[in-house]
Amino acid sequence: MSTQVHASVDESTVRQLSEELGEPEWLLETRLDALDALEDLDFPDVIQTPGRLWTDLADLDYDSLVDPLGAAEEKDQVGPDGVEVLSFTEAVDEHEALIRERFGSVIDPQTNYLTALSTALFSTGTVVYVPERVDAEDVKVRTTMNSRSLFNYTLVVAEESSSVRLLERQETGEDVDGDRYYSGLVEVAAGENAYVQYGSLQNLDQTTYNYQLKEGVADTYGQVDFIDCNAGSRLSKSSVETHLRGDGSETKIVGAFYGHEDQHFDIDARVWHRNENTTADLVTRGVIDDESRSVYEGVQDVGRDAWNTSSYQRENTLMLSDESEADASPKLIINNHDTEASHSATVGQVDESDMFYMGSRAIPERTAKNMLVEGFYVPVLEEIAVDELRDDFERLVRDRLDSRD
Repeated sequence: MSTQVHASVDESTVRQLSEELGEPEWLLETRLDALDALEDLDFPDVIQTPGRLWTDLADLDYDSLVDPLGAAEEKDQVGPDGVEVLSFTEAVDEHEALIRERFGSVIDPQTNYLTALSTALFSTGTVVYVPERVDAEDVKVRTTMNSRSLFNYTLVVAEESSSVRLLERQETGEDVDGDRYYSGLVEVAAGENAYVQYGSLQNLDQTTYNYQLKEGVADTYGQVDFIDCNAGSRLSKSSVETHLRGDGSETKIVGAFYGHEDQHFDIDARVWHRNENTTADLVTRGVIDDESRSVYEGVQDVGRDAWNTSSYQRENTLMLSDESEADASPKLIINNHDTEASHSATVGQVDESDMFYMGSRAIPERTAKNMLVEGFYVPVLEEIAVDELRDDFERLVRDRLDSRD
């Protein structure tokens, strides 16, 4: 296995980072375990579609991209009364027992090479803690990356019968020479009868390589919804997964992306049905233009004990240029016959009959195409509870359309 970052990152680097953050010994040991595991871990799986291998992240030059001791960012974290929105350092100081219990409980730090790298090197993060029976809306976390690399960690814990809706967004601020690397791990734990909607808007600049893994666990009658919007970066590998471990638990995974110029998007949505009466709905819509590329992989895995499962998946990609490339790989893995499940994926261009109809109503061609693209996203936008996320993604789409030649 590759040890690309070892030229710039070693045990002394990790110890210095942990010491500067004032961390307890158990967290330092977790970091060092992740560092030691790098030599034996694989990179994230490479999606294979007919005639094509996509997004082999092992090819990146991490030695030049990763500078953990030079990390710099601006972070804005806000939330209503009754819910705690803390920096990771503050959360460890104030709720060490909770963090020790929950950290790495959803995402195994050694899932792959990049999760281990993030666990060893993260320097910034947010903990959102929602106590029992508290309803919280309008939680927002905004991160501006001002360095060559940034490793970010987010933990959301919603206790029994609580609810929270939150937006986390990433963007770049100060310029740096050369390329950048952003890594984000997100763990969401929804207790019994709890509800979490986690929305993300990634709008990093196009010098940035972006890797993000977001995973949620839903307890009995709990629900974890993800809204994953991607518009920025040079290359994105964004994976979203929900584990339905409780009886009657639910998830919606909603994705939206817009690629232009030579951007590359690798979008994954996965759900693991592991108990009875679970429900999942996976919806992704993306637009690609110019010479951009996208690939989507969706997985619905129904376990042997997942009786009375309902699981649905739909992915649609709209291509606005002949030079763009798109593919999709939806999968069903069913090990219980008491299951209702379906999956579909389409890749195509703007429908000529729709354009003809709009033209017959004296709508100019460019205006008509823009209207159809904006309408294409409606099934996704309707699922977004946080106004800022919905409005900002709509604005980004409109700006992209207005800038087309």
